[in-house]
Amino acid sequence: MSDDVLSQTEVESLLSAMETGEQTASTATAPPQSQVTDSGGRGVNFMHPRLREKVNPYDFKRPERVGKEQMRALQTLHEGFGRNFGASLSALLRSIIEVKLTSVDQLTYSEFVFSLENPTCFNLLKAEPLEGNLILDINPSVLYPVIDRLLGGGREGGSTTRRPLTEIELRLVSRITGLFLDELHHAWENVLDLKLEVVQVESNPQLVQIVPPNEVVVVISFELVLGEIRGMMNLCIPYNSIERIGGKLTANSWSTYRRPQATPESINLISGALCTSLVELNVQLAKTQISAGDLIGLRIGDIITTQKDVHNPLLVSVEGVPKFRAKAGELKGHKAICIEQTIENPVEAVGD
Repeated sequence: MSDDVLSQTEVESLLSAMETGEQTASTATAPPQSQVTDSGGRGVNFMHPRLREKVNPYDFKRPERVGKEQMRALQTLHEGFGRNFGASLSALLRSIIEVKLTSVDQLTYSEFVFSLENPTCFNLLKAEPLEGNLILDINPSVLYPVIDRLLGGGREGGSTTRRPLTEIELRLVSRITGLFLDELHHAWENVLDLKLEVVQVESNPQLVQIVPPNEVVVVISFELVLGEIRGMMNLCIPYNSIERIGGKLTANSWSTYRRPQATPESINLISGALCTSLVELNVQLAKTQISAGDLIGLRIGDIITTQKDVHNPLLVSVEGVPKFRAKAGELKGHKAICIEQTIENPVEAVGD
């Protein structure tokens, strides 16, 4: 053993090397396999430049089987889905509810299950032609306020009830999951025509095992915000379900929620449907003010005088929006109007 004592400078250099992860050329810190002795008996250290590169750890218990391009595709796809599902859910609840995509992660199925609350709303989904089943989990912290809203309640937050759903509540939840599946079908239609349905609803997530515990799943998490209430909704997709369609997820031929261009056929179809629609048409003859006594005393044949000139055009409104100016007349013994002008800016015509 050498009797050499390290100097203060050498000690500081060793400490700095430990902090930065680099190795020094000192014989006191060189690994045995990298140190050889020259002909003079002096220790010589050889260090390959690649040893200085950063090492990325790899966990064999959580292999990343889904490629980065596929993960980006799933994220882009479900970002559009979240916006559309939020709009549909807001229309159902008649209240603004925001749905935001928070994460797209790869986990093992056991990690996903044990991360959920118990009891919860654990929906087992069938998504043909995908193999196996998917999972839709709705956190009780947002599910019960949504149910309360469906029953006419407000948005006041309270303590979350920790109990399984009743039969009536399950029927109400089916309206929410139905919206979810409809929007999910539209989100995936450019990739695959999914036929989605709920096959089972459980309160204990540990009672349902769709894949082995160590199987990789993709967990897509959404945050639902209803006033001051926040909660999570998770969509679990096993890797074996999307393994065969991986090429479609990485292809550049699809895009999420792309708005189709109007074609002459679609324009004619929409125009034909609008032409047969019934609308309310109102003609404003004039405006005036009378007292309540005069209004009560009106009889058939009485004349109401106004400040409007008989030669001024009348205001015609369609569904309450000013659209035309016209003059009054008679056609085949019936009172009629003749359109004379189209109103381009309805706001300016409000004061007429």
